[in-house]
Amino acid sequence: MQASILEINENTVVVKVTGIIEGNLVNTYMSFQDTKVIIGEIIQIKGDTLYVNLVGEIKDNNFVYGITAKPSFNATISFIDKNNVSMIMSYPEVLTKSLFIGYSPIYDNLRISFDLNNFFSGHFAILGGSGSGKSWSLSKIIQNVFQNGDKVPYKASLFIFDTFGEYYNSFTGIEAQNPYISFKSYTTNLESNEEILKIPPFLLDVDDLAILLNANSTDQLQVLEKALSLVRIFKREDANILKIKNDIIARAILDILLSGRPSVQVRDQIFSILSFYKTSELNLDSVLTQPGYNRPLKHCLIIDADGKLREIDLLTDFFTGFLMDEKETNNLPPENVCYSLADLENAIDFALISEGMFKSEKVYENNNLLKVRMHTLVTDYYHTYFDYPNYITRENYINTLLTKGNRKAQLINININYVDDRFAKNIVKIMSKMLFDVLKVYKPRASFPVHIILEEAHRYVMNDDGVDLLGYNIFERISKEGRKYGILLGVISQRPSELSETSLSQSNNFLIFKMSHPKDLSYIKNLIPYMTDEIAKRIQVMQPGYCYAFGTAFKIPTILKIDKPNPTPESNNVDISNTWFLDVQKPTTTNTQPIEEIKEV
Repeated sequence: MQASILEINENTVVVKVTGIIEGNLVNTYMSFQDTKVIIGEIIQIKGDTLYVNLVGEIKDNNFVYGITAKPSFNATISFIDKNNVSMIMSYPEVLTKSLFIGYSPIYDNLRISFDLNNFFSGHFAILGGSGSGKSWSLSKIIQNVFQNGDKVPYKASLFIFDTFGEYYNSFTGIEAQNPYISFKSYTTNLESNEEILKIPPFLLDVDDLAILLNANSTDQLQVLEKALSLVRIFKREDANILKIKNDIIARAILDILLSGRPSVQVRDQIFSILSFYKTSELNLDSVLTQPGYNRPLKHCLIIDADGKLREIDLLTDFFTGFLMDEKETNNLPPENVCYSLADLENAIDFALISEGMFKSEKVYENNNLLKVRMHTLVTDYYHTYFDYPNYITRENYINTLLTKGNRKAQLINININYVDDRFAKNIVKIMSKMLFDVLKVYKPRASFPVHIILEEAHRYVMNDDGVDLLGYNIFERISKEGRKYGILLGVISQRPSELSETSLSQSNNFLIFKMSHPKDLSYIKNLIPYMTDEIAKRIQVMQPGYCYAFGTAFKIPTILKIDKPNPTPESNNVDISNTWFLDVQKPTTTNTQPIEEIKEV
């Protein structure tokens, strides 16, 4: 069979073939050789005419993706067979250098490997519709990393946020295959025998609390900042704590007494404050002394016939007696204080009145939401995930997550299937931010790489309201800055159009499975490099388990059949044929057999 060039367009060469075309040549490769060896992929065949996209060049016996020149009309044309195509499609299988992932369906199940360093040294994305093979591909990649016993990736640290609890089955047996590797599993199932996920509340900073309590204004951030200062004061074991609490309450009440508001409103607000915020020395039953008699404070809040608060001077003097010098209140304790969510709730209460919550109804309504949300969290079973008994630093907390027995754990699976989506989102954000904060200051920089892998990433890596308040989205920040600190992001999603554009655009490598939603296809086509109209069309008709792989870790955009993981994740769809239908004992009479009498055979 002979071939000659008819046309050379922008990136397409039109080739006329003389003779019989045997087999399906679409998506196979051919070479054009004159002064250079240029590689093209056959994308269409019409009769005896082939349409070939130029994809790369051979330099120093290596394939380089991308072209610097086009072939001449006199170039020698050759079809590339399976024995020679490996150099174009796959990296040599070299331990610690490359990783086997699957087979080429075009070249008779040719083994395909990618560059391990280029894949894991950057962010990656695995995208595709439900049931297309995303979980299988992630499981297979990770299994291949850890199942080889000759070289042990002992310093690897992969945190998998497992939305549906799928991956435990894939990795729980990996230690038996490689005894130098440790798999550690956390769960949000409070009835499980597995280790329950616990986050120390005293490690939460202002941004973490804003995420957890869904704060939406700068006023609320100020309250949270104040609460964090107060909770560290209130946990101290010294006599000044009572004085500080009295000072906070007294200042709030003095603001109300001197506000010039109607006496009835002043009285009601003082009653409200002292009903909820009180100490052993300052409460509604505190005794005010006057010459000749003593009265409880609540009896001094009587309105006279003229509508005046009769004892306003007495009350002002009484509360002024609890004020402290400003230097005393600014003497904050060290950071290493262990406290609970209940302690933090108490501190938020005092922060609210310290920030003048009762001065304005609008301020009260806005900031009181923090109190309500915190109280809901403290009284709900979700508080269990923040019950941490002893103080620990962020660095040591991360170390405990990465330690199993007396050994380092490489795979940490966090099953968040047993909490609602909003709370799961908060957990993922808070823990990801904590990892980022620790690695940001780790020395030497980027010497302790950590991967955060997010299943159903569109639930977390999204354009949300937190950016307006905090000024950043933690996943976008990791996407833009994480590589230099050694914190890498892996996103797995069936709805890429709901992902943060910034995060997805920073990914270096992609596995794209069957996807049919036009919005998703348009989104990734416009956002992701390497995506062409031709690839987008192929993605719509992919079979389950097949994907398009491209990026810095792959020599060329490649169709892959992902090798089956062993064991597989628990991600199969419901089997209606086996769950609906039962073999039954047929009735011996004409009467209808009650459903409760049907028995499995």
